[in-house]
Amino acid sequence: MTEVSSLTGRLLVATPALADPNFDRAVVLLLDHDEEGSLGVVLNRPTPVGVADILAPWAELAGEPGVVFQGGPVSLDSALGVAVVPGGPSGEGAPSPGAGAGTRTGGAVGGAAGAPPGSTSREDPRATDTADGAGPGDEPLGWRRVHGAIGLVDLEAPPELLAAVLGSLRIFAGYAGWGPGQLEEELVEGAWYVVESEPGDVSSPDPEQLWRAVLRRQRNELAMVATYPDDPSLN
Repeated sequence: MTEVSSLTGRLLVATPALADPNFDRAVVLLLDHDEEGSLGVVLNRPTPVGVADILAPWAELAGEPGVVFQGGPVSLDSALGVAVVPGGPSGEGAPSPGAGAGTRTGGAVGGAAGAPPGSTSREDPRATDTADGAGPGDEPLGWRRVHGAIGLVDLEAPPELLAAVLGSLRIFAGYAGWGPGQLEEELVEGAWYVVESEPGDVSSPDPEQLWRAVLRRQRNELAMVATYPDDPSLN
C-alpha cells in the first residue's frame, strides 16, 4: 500500500461542489489520518441540545455556545470531547499518532464502501491504544494531544482534573469516518480543501461563519471562495 502522508490536525473544508447535505459548508478537524482510514469532527454544526442536558459535569467548561455539536454522521449516540490547552506546542509540531480516549458511550461504527463523504467505516476512537502519544509530564491528566494545543478529553475523567488548564472545550455527538483510501479519493475528486487548523477553530463563538472565516484567512485563491454564495443560482 502506498504510504499516506498524515493530515492529522488539519482542517477539511468542504468545497462548494460537495453536494452531500451532511457536509455542506462543513469544516472538519481531522483527529486521525493514516493508511487505515481517517476520523474527524465537524466543527460548525451546533445542535439545540445543551451540554448540561447530557454531560452536566462538563457544562461549565464548554465554550460558547454551550451546546453539543454534531461531529458527523457516524455513531451519533457517542460523545467526544475536543479541547485546547494553552501553552502547548504550536500547531507546526508533529501530531501524535492515534486519537484515543476521547469518547463516552455509543454503539458500533457503521458504513460501507461507496457511502457519502465522511460516513463510512473507521474504527471507533475509543479503541485506540492509549499507550501511544506523548510521554509522561507532557500532557495534563485526562487530555490527549492530537495536534499542537488541540487534544481529546477523556469524558470519563473528573472535570476538575482539567478545569485549571483547559482553554476551551467542545462536546461532539458522533464523528465523520473514512475507510482506507476513501478520503484520498475524495480529495482527488475535489470534495475538500485541506488547510492548517488554528486552536481558535475548535471554540469559534460563531460556528455558522467558520467556513467563510477559515477560507478568508488563506493567503491564496481560496480566500476568494469565501465569497461564494450559499445559493449559486443567485450569483
